[in-house]
Amino acid sequence: MGHREDLLEGAKRCLLQKGFARTTARDIVKESGTNLASIGYHYGSKDALLAQAYVAMVGELSDAFDGGGTAELASAPGSIERFREVWTNIIATMKEPDSLWRLSMEALTMGDRLPELRDHLALAQRGSDRGLVTVFMGGREEDVPEETVDTLGRFYSTLLLGLVAQWTFNPAGAPDAEALTEGLRRAAAGERPAERAGE
Repeated sequence: MGHREDLLEGAKRCLLQKGFARTTARDIVKESGTNLASIGYHYGSKDALLAQAYVAMVGELSDAFDGGGTAELASAPGSIERFREVWTNIIATMKEPDSLWRLSMEALTMGDRLPELRDHLALAQRGSDRGLVTVFMGGREEDVPEETVDTLGRFYSTLLLGLVAQWTFNPAGAPDAEALTEGLRRAAAGERPAERAGE
């Protein structure tokens, strides 16, 4: 591995140990066995490096969304069963000790204090939205129209961030995939609470 890859791997380890705000450039250099000048040369800044490291880790984690990349999802793309299956896989990643998702909450809450990091992550968000569309709906990322990214992709991202927040702050009360799927069914049907109570 060259310095660029060493820095990226070192930054990943630092993020998991210390998070965004507490990781210094010197921490990354120590963890990667490189030097301070390498950060600027390869990434431009520490925050740009941390953002790329985080995006890379989320990309690695997202392989679990569709069953770990080792097998096809069992349900048909676009089906309610696919919705439940993918959320089951996503939630499983949130249950793991020291889940990577806590870094998402840090990035959201510290965004004003880490503007360069926030800007880099905002740029990466569109790719994430596009990827979520294909996990749920099938197909290839390059074929997803921009309008679909703006609507369906952002819908899935909004659900994901809300779920991350709930699993971070109240894991015992956070919804599982069954509850999310039932919520989607009821919202799509326009069902009112009173109608449910009268069953």
